[in-house]
Amino acid sequence: QHKKRYGVPRITRVLQDQNEPCSHTRVARRMQAMGLTALAKKKFKVTTDSEHSLPIYKNHLGRDFSATAINQKWACDITYIRTLEGWLYLAVVIDLYSRAVIGWSMNKRMKKNLVCDALSMALFRRKFPIGVIVHSDRGSQYCSLQYQQMLKQYQLIGSMSRRANCWDNAIAESFFHTLKVELIHNYSYQTREQAKLSVFQYIEGYFNQQRIHSALDYKAPFEFECAG
Repeated sequence: QHKKRYGVPRITRVLQDQNEPCSHTRVARRMQAMGLTALAKKKFKVTTDSEHSLPIYKNHLGRDFSATAINQKWACDITYIRTLEGWLYLAVVIDLYSRAVIGWSMNKRMKKNLVCDALSMALFRRKFPIGVIVHSDRGSQYCSLQYQQMLKQYQLIGSMSRRANCWDNAIAESFFHTLKVELIHNYSYQTREQAKLSVFQYIEGYFNQQRIHSALDYKAPFEFECAG
């Protein structure tokens, strides 16, 4: 079901939730005996283009990624996916309360429409809340007039990381890291459409619905929202 995406802590929690007596040590020992390991981590490069003179927002988030309810703080970012046809770019919007990916968009070009489409999806799914802090890096797409007009139109509070500081958007960076480790690095996509389908299934069918997070009391994002 989880396709080697879970290591010892998550497997232990799943078994305990199923009333199976176990400990981290026991699970680790059994996994080692069976030759099982979680997927390995790999580094990936930064795609942010912050060399521009476009207007930027101050950092309203200040590395405080906590939230007490949905639609208080959203984090946005862009990453890339290699296919034999060329690059596919993915933009996401993440609710910091539950880590749910509430908006996403994919395109072969990393233009302003990519981030605007992801934000549009988030707004629609969340029924157009106002006053949300929407955080991103200083990439030219997020500094574009079209994107900043959307923030003003829907009464959202723009927030941006300091220059060349990925830790200011750590939750979005963490999601992309997880996506790469658990999905992207394990496939060779022939076409962009193939990659799109794979990412869609991962986000909507697995990550939001099934993948448990230690920061969410070992619940999946949408499960955590319902419990709250």
